[in-house]
Amino acid sequence: MGRGAQALRLARAGHSVTGLESDAGMLTAARESLASEPEGIRERVRLVEGDCRETGVHFLPGSFDVVLCHGVLMYVEEPDPMLAGLARVLAPGGLLSLLVRNADALAMRPGLAGDFGAALAAFDTATYTDRLGLTVRADRLDALRATLAGIAAPLHAWYGVRVFTDNVDDDVELPADERERVLALEDRAGRTDPYRGVAALLHLCGVRG
Repeated sequence: MGRGAQALRLARAGHSVTGLESDAGMLTAARESLASEPEGIRERVRLVEGDCRETGVHFLPGSFDVVLCHGVLMYVEEPDPMLAGLARVLAPGGLLSLLVRNADALAMRPGLAGDFGAALAAFDTATYTDRLGLTVRADRLDALRATLAGIAAPLHAWYGVRVFTDNVDDDVELPADERERVLALEDRAGRTDPYRGVAALLHLCGVRG
């Protein structure tokens, strides 16, 4: 769960949330963020130190209605054991939500930035350099579709994320009306072929049978 930003947003929206994190530093940061929240939010969040490839150590099967794994798989060399562990703790009908880098569109970011050599090289790899300077891996839609089917959480729906805005700096400030147009554009493109297929990220939703 990293520093817990998504966990806190969900708790503020009224959900009961369990955050799993293996890095002690990240877990400390999440606890510090949680400590500054009102009691009603704090009591809805449980923080657990552990590895999501070993969910059986921490949770019973079918413990959760929704499991989020956003921005994590790119840092895992072998994603299938992790995904199997996450699917294991889903209740029947539960949702597994994944946000991954799109390996089928790795040439888009350098190509649109004018780095044509890097764009050409990106066709022959499933790794890339992230914004922290780390070399990490990306995932392909067809491979994840097969994995989700194999762990009894078949793909129910998928979307593209950051179709037009992947090269925009995170700290760019937009006027409110322009921001609303950008969000509407990304939402429409992320649901529409062929645009969603070249998005920087893919949002996949698997449902436990």
